[in-house]
Formats: sequence, structure tokens, C-alpha cells
Amino acid sequence: MAAGKIRAGIGGWTFEPWRGTFYPKGLKQADELAYAASHLTAIEINGTYYSTFKPDSWAKWRASTPEGFKFAVKASRFCTNRKVLAEIGESMEKFLHQGISELGDRLGPILWQFMGTKRFEAADFEGFLKLLPATLDGLPLTHVVEPRHASFQTPEFIALARKYGVTVCLADHGSYPLIADVTGPLVYARLQTGSDDIETAYPPADLDLWAGRFKAYAQGGRPADLPAIAPDEAAKVPRDVYAFVIHEGKVRAPAAALALIARAG
Repeated sequence: MAAGKIRAGIGGWTFEPWRGTFYPKGLKQADELAYAASHLTAIEINGTYYSTFKPDSWAKWRASTPEGFKFAVKASRFCTNRKVLAEIGESMEKFLHQGISELGDRLGPILWQFMGTKRFEAADFEGFLKLLPATLDGLPLTHVVEPRHASFQTPEFIALARKYGVTVCLADHGSYPLIADVTGPLVYARLQTGSDDIETAYPPADLDLWAGRFKAYAQGGRPADLPAIAPDEAAKVPRDVYAFVIHEGKVRAPAAALALIARAG
């Protein structure tokens, strides 16, 4: 059985400390996306959490990346930071129709991140999941949810995610819950405990461990060392894996992503 593709990348591409550490000295700022996309295999666009962009920007980003490259897009906080999730209709429309479809085949998953204070309420969350569209201007959409409250560590939440074919983010974080269950058509990881004191953000042994976990997911299984909340797994079929290194200082994030790409190849 062929394995899914393992992609690794960073959050955003405009970050001054990367100039001279990741980006070569003298590289024009306008060329930084093209450089990042030629070395990494995915980027999570997180500026969309705070603001919207014009269609021309999305088209420009697509044109700056090679065939096969993927962008993940972080949904607007106005969609997810609310008491009643089913009331996001207008905010969701504004977010989705700002020009995202201009990415064409470069469009990867949409990430819906929730506040750490947002608790799991089954009816509330199912109301949200029902609103997630399967397509956008003819493009297929895949959705990832990143809950940040321990109340989501329940089989009821996993069952809902599986019912609607939505991936639960595998978050490596010091405070937020780590949920390793397979619930959707792909696996999406955010590695957030790295350190700028380490050249590759994570020690080599930890990178080896994560690369091995991603290979298990890509092959249709699940890492034996990460316990499941609801072991009744989805079908064991190959899955693409998206892994983003987004730690506190993030200076070493590109080095970590490059190290994961080398290990996963």
C-alpha cells in the first residue's frame, strides 16, 4: 500500500529574524515566499486569523510557489472566537470568499483554531461542523479543528469529528491537549514546543520520533506511543500528513521543518 505524502513547513513566511538565518543575506523581501516554497513543502498562512486579503494577494502567492506545494489557511478569529459557534455564518462567508480560491491546486486544509477557554459542548460543536462546506468555488475543501481545552478529550468529540470527516489537529503544546486520534482524510500536526536554543528547534532524537509518527500516519496507521481517546479508528488508508513547526521564538522553525522533510523522504 502506497503511503500518503508527508509535508513539513512553517507558519507564515515574513519574519525578520529569518533573514540571514533561513533566508540568504541580500534576498529581497518580495522573493522570500518563493525561496521558502522552494525549500519547504507547505506553509500555514496565519495572517488570515487577524485580517483578510485581496484576491490579487492570493493569486500572487499561488504564482510564487512550485507545483505540488500546499498552503494551509488559518480561519479568521471572528469565526471561532464566539460563544455560539453555529452563528458564524456571515463571518465564515467573509473569510472563505476573500479570494482563497485563487490558490487553486495550492490550497490545502483550512485550520479552525479555538480559544483555550472554549469548552466542548456537543450540540454547539455539531452546529459548527454542519456549516463547514465541502467545496469552495469548485475546489474541494478539507477542514481541521484545533480545540485548546481539555474538555475536548472525550470520545463524544472524536465521534463527531469522524461523523463529519473533520481532522482534529495533533497539537504538541505545553498547555493544550494532545489528541492523536485519526478522524479525517489527513493528519495535521502543529509542533509548538521547540526551542531557539537548539539549532533544529527540536533535538535530533525528537525529530526522529516525530518523523516516525508521521510515517505511521501516512501509511494508514497510528503511532503506538500516542494513546487514542476513542480507539475505534477510521479506515486504515494512506493519509497525507501536514506538519508545521510553530514554536514560541520560531527562529529555528525552518531548520526543524527542513530536518523533518529530510527524515520523512
